[in-house]
Amino acid sequence: MPRDPLIGLVGKPSSGKSTTLNRYSSTVLTDASSKVGNFPFTTIDPQRAIGYLQIDCACTRYKLEDKCRPNYGSCHEGRRSVPIELLDVAGLVPGAHEGKGLGNKFLDDLRHADALIHVVDVSGTTDAEGKETRGYDPSQDIVWLKSEIVRWILGNLMGKWGSIKRRHIAIKATPVETLQNQFSGYGSTSNIVARCLDRLDIKEPLPEWSDETIERVVVSFIDEKFPTVLALNKIDHPDSDKNISKIAKSQDPQSIVLCSAISEVFLRRLVKQGYIQYTEGSEFVDTREDLIEMGDPDGGGLKEMDEKLKTRVENLKDLVLYRFGSTGVVQVLSRAADLLGLVPIFPVRNIHTFASGTGGANVAFRDCVLVNKLDLPPSSSDIKRAANYIYRNSTVGDVARKVMGDVPIAYIEGAGGTRVSEDEIVSLGKHDILSFKVGR
Repeated sequence: MPRDPLIGLVGKPSSGKSTTLNRYSSTVLTDASSKVGNFPFTTIDPQRAIGYLQIDCACTRYKLEDKCRPNYGSCHEGRRSVPIELLDVAGLVPGAHEGKGLGNKFLDDLRHADALIHVVDVSGTTDAEGKETRGYDPSQDIVWLKSEIVRWILGNLMGKWGSIKRRHIAIKATPVETLQNQFSGYGSTSNIVARCLDRLDIKEPLPEWSDETIERVVVSFIDEKFPTVLALNKIDHPDSDKNISKIAKSQDPQSIVLCSAISEVFLRRLVKQGYIQYTEGSEFVDTREDLIEMGDPDGGGLKEMDEKLKTRVENLKDLVLYRFGSTGVVQVLSRAADLLGLVPIFPVRNIHTFASGTGGANVAFRDCVLVNKLDLPPSSSDIKRAANYIYRNSTVGDVARKVMGDVPIAYIEGAGGTRVSEDEIVSLGKHDILSFKVGR
């Protein structure tokens, strides 16, 4: 049965990982409170928390926003916050693969993640070890962090490559089978290994691979196993612009999201204190004065801010919201979900009222689960070409097994009450509202 996705937050100490995690965890529910400080190794142990992915809820398609009552997360005017698990691991420093800092512990925690969010301090005010400085080049962080992961896996592989080759020859294994035997400890599957080999199209048989070829295989494996979003944090700092420009020239633009985690935390705090109206991910902030100017004589019931607080809010608007369109924190998690191909599915009991059996008929869309692309099992145990292993999108049957487990399913209905085959592919707006009828 498919497990829930896990997204890891990585980066050097003091890059803003814990601030980002606390923002994600504070929306509705929280089970983590990472310590925050401008010094190395504030986060010592891996912190698991529930973050909230922002999606368009199915309730808007049927004009049921007033009846939408999620069991977990929230839904506000059709914008739904869906729980997703996050992992914040201890800060990584150069030399981690050799045990420097908390290196080996960090790398061991990392293996559980399906995708990574690399929080990069683009202000240039912290060096490679997270210590305060000025003029540091943050593009180096992206290079050496990936290098540490490569060196960690490569070192483990090369230390026993001789015996790996001998076993490979003795049992007449395929490269996929041999490498999966080595990479399974990193959360790999045969399909992940096969896709990384397909990408390289290596002609030589495995026993003849050079050291350079083996390193290329490891790099390709990491790209497949740990798709990564680069969260360029602290964008409101004066030195950030030049650093962002340099990174943008060397990295895939689709992997980059500009963000200011501390700004998002500040705005959410003002919302809780009753000073502003603000929706996560938006570029707009309304104060009491703004609402009065728009015709609300009570100013939305908001508190009056003093001049110092007004100045801070106006500076944040100018330096972050109006300039970049948002704080970027919500967009970071959405980009990671895109990399994993996550699709929100709405299981219901009554396919006509969209009720789920709890809360009565006047409550709709209580549940939402996230499913991602799954590996297609090989058609035979004797696969000669890696290309026979492919990625496919989740099907209705996959969703049934994730939601219902091993309970026998008689049939499945989609929106409108029509029967849906288990082989149908699920996607946003298509077969994403499902009712499972138990029986044989």
